[in-house]
Amino acid sequence: MQGLLYDISPKLTPRTAVFPGDTPLSQETLLSFQSGNHLMLSALRGTVHLGAHADAPCHYSADGSDISERDLRRYLGLCQVITVDKKPSGRILPEDLAGRTVTAPRVLFRTNSFPNPFEWQDDFASLSPQLIGALAVQGVVTVGIDTPSVDPHDSKDLESHQALLMHDVAVLEGLDLSKVPDGEYTLVALPLPLVGFDASPVRAVLLPARMPIV
Repeated sequence: MQGLLYDISPKLTPRTAVFPGDTPLSQETLLSFQSGNHLMLSALRGTVHLGAHADAPCHYSADGSDISERDLRRYLGLCQVITVDKKPSGRILPEDLAGRTVTAPRVLFRTNSFPNPFEWQDDFASLSPQLIGALAVQGVVTVGIDTPSVDPHDSKDLESHQALLMHDVAVLEGLDLSKVPDGEYTLVALPLPLVGFDASPVRAVLLPARMPIV
């Protein structure tokens, strides 16, 4: 945390873990001071599902919209951080929130099940489609999680992604919530307007709850 701001985006390096078979981050230096150039200029290559990122519906539906078409208000405004500890590879269920009240239209889940963004592991926690449906009924428009996916790593049916599609819920994955206490915040996590792309990295931060956005 810096002042009143929590940075919930893990740093991006070539060591940042990505799904097996996906494209890790790499940098190509085109110009540099060391080579006698008047500036530094570089290009990057990597999956758009890198670190903290927003999935677009076209990632999990052939008819889905791309990330440039998403309503930015989904990623900006009042949110709630909720910690739920699950066994390895467990899905968070509606009953896991028993006794807790959802108070914001954006809910970020802290599972502590993917603690090292530079080391891939398969047994991270995920969300259940039932939970996404239950949250949508309560007016939730965006869910987030501190793991690479809202579905288990080996899921082919992507049941939770399909629930996002069914209920028109936006999603943020790969967040770093390790230092964030449960409670309400103002979320800022805007995706880039990448036309035709299935996701975008975001620089996600949390500000004090109900803080006016200028």
